[in-house]
Amino acid sequence: MVKVNAPALSLSASGKLAGAMVFASWKGRPYVRELVIPANPKTGPQKGIRAMMRFLSQYWKNLTTANKATWDALATQTTISPFNAYMAYNMSRWRRFLAPSKVNPATEVSTGLTVSTITATGAIHQCTVTLTPSGGTSIWGFAIFRSPTGTFDGVFSNCIAIVDANAANPVSHVDTPLVAGTYYYSARIINIDGKLGAESSEATGTVT
Repeated sequence: MVKVNAPALSLSASGKLAGAMVFASWKGRPYVRELVIPANPKTGPQKGIRAMMRFLSQYWKNLTTANKATWDALATQTTISPFNAYMAYNMSRWRRFLAPSKVNPATEVSTGLTVSTITATGAIHQCTVTLTPSGGTSIWGFAIFRSPTGTFDGVFSNCIAIVDANAANPVSHVDTPLVAGTYYYSARIINIDGKLGAESSEATGTVT
């Protein structure tokens, strides 16, 4: 049901209307949108979007004060918080398959790093992917991609996880739950300024 108030002949509303529209407000600004019920909330693109959202929201708290300050101007322009400006800007980049950046704007001037080694070790209902970067300077994280077939292109629609880097040290990600079978993995390095590295070679893991 839509709730309507009309103080001073102005309108505000919240709720659903006829199963077709949704009225709401966000940070004091009213809006209306089409009511959308996802047919399949677990599609590849949706998983890729959620993977980046988890990464960005989790690591905002680890940004330096100087990094966070670069989002203030964009936040002021759009009347949102610096955190929301950081999320919106970086998710927009990711939808265009551009890497996120710790700072605004993304400069992409750092040296693109590569994944020196990638291995996939299968086990019962899971596969552990271990990654070693070519260097530790400017690295932020790894985008990990998975396919049921080999010789594939890693893009955000088959991205299963974004994991934080540990300088030049190897990092691992456990991909679970999985049904028995063979899985193929690749990865790209994300630098702190939005530079996306080249795709790695593929690693194969057999899950039992």
